[in-house]
Amino acid sequence: MHTKNYSHTGIMNFIALFLWILAMAPLPANAAAPQVRTQGQGFYRMTLGDFEITTLLDGTHPFPIDKVMIEVSKEEIARDLSRDGLTAPVQGSINAFLINTGPKLILIDTGAGTLYGDCCGHLLANLRAAGYQPEQVDEVYLTHLHKDHVGGIFLDGKMAFPNAVLRVSATDADYWLTPANKATAPEFLSTFFDSAIVSVAPYIKAGRFKTFSANEQLIPGITSMATPGHTPGHTSFLVESQSNALLVWGDIIHVAPIQLQNPKASVEYDNNPLSAQRYRRELLDLAAKKHYIVGAAHIAFPGLGRIRKNKHTYDWIPVNYEGAPGK
Repeated sequence: MHTKNYSHTGIMNFIALFLWILAMAPLPANAAAPQVRTQGQGFYRMTLGDFEITTLLDGTHPFPIDKVMIEVSKEEIARDLSRDGLTAPVQGSINAFLINTGPKLILIDTGAGTLYGDCCGHLLANLRAAGYQPEQVDEVYLTHLHKDHVGGIFLDGKMAFPNAVLRVSATDADYWLTPANKATAPEFLSTFFDSAIVSVAPYIKAGRFKTFSANEQLIPGITSMATPGHTPGHTSFLVESQSNALLVWGDIIHVAPIQLQNPKASVEYDNNPLSAQRYRRELLDLAAKKHYIVGAAHIAFPGLGRIRKNKHTYDWIPVNYEGAPGK
């Protein structure tokens, strides 16, 4: 029997060749990471003087711009959306604003609750994620009684905020809580009357429903501002602390890319389009002049920013992100 005599050099060359072949071979691919397809918790916090402001997202829903907007052409809609890289329908945010003044915890608007389906109704979960409980809310102020602002005040027929007083403009309450008004309203608004009545009923029963008049100081630091047009008693709220101001303006703007370019553009949901246009222009000018921070119900979450005027049009400047406000 013969044995082969392998030299040390030959063995090393063979090993080197083998390692080179391994290096050149394609590595097996790792399993693809699955897409998550969810967002983080929908709350954003900032300070305003001595106050803490927390924006709460109730959800987003596809807003049928080309069907509900009036006083604006389809060509203008497409052009203005394209400028911002958008196409219809655009996902519209439904934002609410929690104001912690120290002595009081005030919630402005409550989202749609269950009235818009699965897209929305996340406000309570986001309130808890933000470190608060529904039982801690002292008062709830509504800008108006449309479904996407009133729907979140009740849950399973009960008060979603069991210790809160619900406050609404007397004018809006008189209109939406009177069933006979349905007869003179557009048919597509018929269910809005029903939803408003059902939503506020637990608070009325508990003696926790209270109206306010136009331009009334509700608590120190928060004043109502009558801005009718979208609804008869549509209200904005001026929140002030230590020379800082937040203007929570409700539905003054529905689609920022269009209405900032053309403030005459309205939606068919407006009770009085001419009045809505008037107060849209007035509040845009006021916010730009006073350099107010604006809290917008339907501008992309968190709906906080400032207004810059450019002759006849306006820009929305989102607030600068604060990682640890007040720290």
